[in-house]
Amino acid sequence: MAAGGGGDGALPDLSRYVVSRPVYNEPTFQEENERKLVVPKTLRERVQKTCSCSRRKAIQVTKTLFPILEWLPKYRVKEWLISDIISGVSTGLVATLQGLAYALLVAVPVGYGLYSAFFPILTYFFLGTSRHISVGPFPVVSLMVGSVVLSMAPDEKFHMVSSNMTGLNQTVIDIASRDAERVIIASTITFLVGILQLVFGFLQIGFIVRYLADPLVGGFTTAAAFQVFVSQLKIVLNVPTQNYNGVLSIIYTLIDIFKNIGQTNIADLIAGLLTIVICMVVKEINDRFRHKIPVPIPIEVIVTIVAAGISYGVDLEKKYNAGIVKSIPSGFLPPEPPAVSMFGDMIASAFSIAIVAYAIAVSVGKVYATKYDYAIDGNQEFIAFGISNIFSGAFSCFVATTALSRTAVQESTGGKTQIAGIISAGIVLIAIVALGKLLEPLQKSVLAAVVIANLKGMFMQIFDVPRLWRQSKADAMIWVFTCIASIILGLDLGLLAGLVFALLTVVLRVQFPSWGSLGSIPGTDLYKNIKEYKNVVEPEGVKILKFSSPIFYANIDGLRSSIKSTVGFDAMRVYNKRLKALRKIQKLIKKGKLKATKNGIISDSGRTNEAFEFDEDPEDPEDLDVPTREVEIQVDWNAELPVKVNVPKVSLHSLIFDFGAVSFMDVVAVRVMKTIVKEFERIDVRVYIASHLAHYQNTGPLCIFDDSIQKDMFFLTVHDAVLHIQNQSMQRDIQDPIFEKISLMQESKEPIEFTETNQNEELDVQEEVCFTLVQSIRIPHAPPPAFIKW
Repeated sequence: MAAGGGGDGALPDLSRYVVSRPVYNEPTFQEENERKLVVPKTLRERVQKTCSCSRRKAIQVTKTLFPILEWLPKYRVKEWLISDIISGVSTGLVATLQGLAYALLVAVPVGYGLYSAFFPILTYFFLGTSRHISVGPFPVVSLMVGSVVLSMAPDEKFHMVSSNMTGLNQTVIDIASRDAERVIIASTITFLVGILQLVFGFLQIGFIVRYLADPLVGGFTTAAAFQVFVSQLKIVLNVPTQNYNGVLSIIYTLIDIFKNIGQTNIADLIAGLLTIVICMVVKEINDRFRHKIPVPIPIEVIVTIVAAGISYGVDLEKKYNAGIVKSIPSGFLPPEPPAVSMFGDMIASAFSIAIVAYAIAVSVGKVYATKYDYAIDGNQEFIAFGISNIFSGAFSCFVATTALSRTAVQESTGGKTQIAGIISAGIVLIAIVALGKLLEPLQKSVLAAVVIANLKGMFMQIFDVPRLWRQSKADAMIWVFTCIASIILGLDLGLLAGLVFALLTVVLRVQFPSWGSLGSIPGTDLYKNIKEYKNVVEPEGVKILKFSSPIFYANIDGLRSSIKSTVGFDAMRVYNKRLKALRKIQKLIKKGKLKATKNGIISDSGRTNEAFEFDEDPEDPEDLDVPTREVEIQVDWNAELPVKVNVPKVSLHSLIFDFGAVSFMDVVAVRVMKTIVKEFERIDVRVYIASHLAHYQNTGPLCIFDDSIQKDMFFLTVHDAVLHIQNQSMQRDIQDPIFEKISLMQESKEPIEFTETNQNEELDVQEEVCFTLVQSIRIPHAPPPAFIKW
């Protein structure tokens, strides 16, 4: 309740609060607060609910599978249509040029890039849940597809011998056969990626993308940008290189480029450099003045048209041997089935491509969904892209996702829905049908330069590393490791290595979690780490340990280590040392070297107290088999002992575990916790568990309760446990003071007798000595306990 009253119109003081309630342990809380009875549904009930059908459910399922039925009826024609048309035209022009450029990454004729910029949009328009992403090729995914294409259809596979006019045989590449084979491979892997994505969607495992953390994706895409840059650099320079794939392929490609740098085509180099500079400068102007420019300048389109005109007018191919597009097919090719026989060779690569393509699309889609306040359905996105890739794979396309730059153009030019996307597809359609021939004189170096200019955003992610290092060194290491691994090992293996490394950091952080010893802030119920705050006070005789991790088999040693560091001793060692001291005392009493009297244990008169033996003396193994005697004694283990046994001092009487951050415990942890409790109970240290989660108390294999761990050890908060301990200490001091024990000893006139025990139960020696010697056993009508005075 808030401190201060609200009478006389005065507002209550909400900056402070005072709470008055009982001290709750688990049993008392359950008595006052009845838990809800949750009856889990049976498998039959769940299946019946899932398979049941109604008109309302049918409509809901239909709208889920076809999101267009949800947003199209609400389309605001007067407000949105003009914006969508402008956005669609602008995005279509950019998509046309990017489709041509990204085809170079896939190592297929550039005309197939136009197909890849057209077909996926048609299906996503009906099935996709994002209203702003522009569906089509993306450089990272295109390069991953290209690596599969080059590995399965290298140039060496299509060598043929031809004779020239001089009669000499030459080895040349059958370009037509090579390109046809590469198109089949690209379309087949696109089909397979679509099947995998569709399966993932129907299995409702869209959550899989959560394992691709932002640092991992950032490092991977930066490495991919570097790979793309190197692959396009050789086209800008127009130098011959071999096609490498796999580990260190980027290094070998760079070596080839620098070996043949002397064969650089100057016309292609100048065109490429001018394109890169102009595109980057104009893009920077678009970014800086985006609030003043109604429509971004489509610089890629302008540069491409100008470059194609110059190449055609000057005839760069014949005069300067420039590499040009040469042929762009007009119209569409008939659909073809995939080469199913290739599925086995590309399934691993298809899996990684499917995940990466989906992750990029969903990441970009969620950015704009958050900005415009609507939801993205991850599982439906899997279905949408799966069907899109299956459909486009039949028309000789390569894998589609979304491009960051193209989506930014669609959104910044006023795109409101996927109407803009379908209009952009119409622009690409015009290029396919009518404008393809006009782009045939275009230099490939210009297209490669367009790709490089669009990599700026991905390269800028490098500046995220210092920020990540300041925030989380583990995340920064994930970024750097994934980036380096993807550059050296290739994108497929690099992504896998980065994912394993990221999971390993999680395992290590859980295996070596943070922990701390807590103390109370005076006058409050707050408990903070004693190493982090100056004014915290540890309750007298109480240690509080906070363990910030799930407890399971891998970190159980860390829990034991943290307990030892917190309390300052090893409970098992203390227990063994006490047993050793008690055995020596019992042995010497039996030999007559020590006597138990009303004044305590004393040695024979005139004889040196031989009880003071060195701790290093070897212990007689036969002593363990000597029948023990029940001696009702109380030992002050923190005082000086009559035997030279180095028994560690124990200054605490209670240990509290703060398990508020422990989300689960496995069977190993439960068993070890029971052992830990028993170890401390044997040396008279009570153990309490606070801020625990409810499922610790479940019945079954993970039930933590037994004879040693009772429900009254569990408290709702640390403060409840501390107050309970302090209350128990006060009651013990009032009811059973030490002076009462001394007076009882002095009233006794009879000598202490030792009674033999019958060891009927099969206990080990340590447990036997513990229960017969350490505990002060009060038996009705028995003589009062001998108080041993050292």
